[in-house]
Amino acid sequence: MTIPTLTSTAPRRRRRPGSEARLPESTLALRRKLADSNGTRGLSGPAVRTKELLLKAASELIRRLGHVPSIGEVAKAAGVSRATAYRYFPSRSKLIAAVVDSSLGPVRRFESQLESVDERLAELFGTTFVRFTEFEPQMRSALQLSLEHAALQAAGRLEEEPYRRGYRIDILRRTFAPLSRTMPARSVDRLCKAMSLLFGIEPYVILKDIWDCDNAEVGRIALWMANALLHEAEREVGAAGSLSGLGKGARGGRQG
Repeated sequence: MTIPTLTSTAPRRRRRPGSEARLPESTLALRRKLADSNGTRGLSGPAVRTKELLLKAASELIRRLGHVPSIGEVAKAAGVSRATAYRYFPSRSKLIAAVVDSSLGPVRRFESQLESVDERLAELFGTTFVRFTEFEPQMRSALQLSLEHAALQAAGRLEEEPYRRGYRIDILRRTFAPLSRTMPARSVDRLCKAMSLLFGIEPYVILKDIWDCDNAEVGRIALWMANALLHEAEREVGAAGSLSGLGKGARGGRQG
């Protein structure tokens, strides 16, 4: 089967020397943010275009094939040599990590400015969780590769760098940071770990593949579970505080 290339035949406009410096600071700042999100910061113009072309080819192949393609397949689809593709992405792990980073840049940078933890949780799911549907094929492929690598590693047969996920850790810790003022650190940590079961592609996989839910229902159920976890964590801390107060009162009564 011939894989069509994604190269463009449109003529490129030459940028005059020094034109970058004359751009408004807001535009330059936006470009820096985009470069951070897709892993192209520090690369020159041609290198940026080549990496973006490879990422675009990889994303299209993932949607079409349903799994993380080989570096050779990506090189062919992008119309570049295998040596060039391997220079940017020496392994499938590096490739899918870059694809996920590029796809979920705004999600990874999410940081709520709200004070209420309930509102922060609602904002997290309302603005970032829904974005997973847009890049569901890429995220499913990342999960698939992670499971494949874990199985191969357990069998002693892994021959490439293992792919490790974990973008959600920092996002959840930032979201629930205000709880540190009223909740023990171990309780906040346990809550973040529990939330990590819900904040990701996993609820979509389970609820869509097993229960035949649509995306909207997945979002509602995930948020309902997330709220239940938060309120249970707060209830436990409140109950522990009440018991502690009762214990002090009882000891005080005996001393009297």
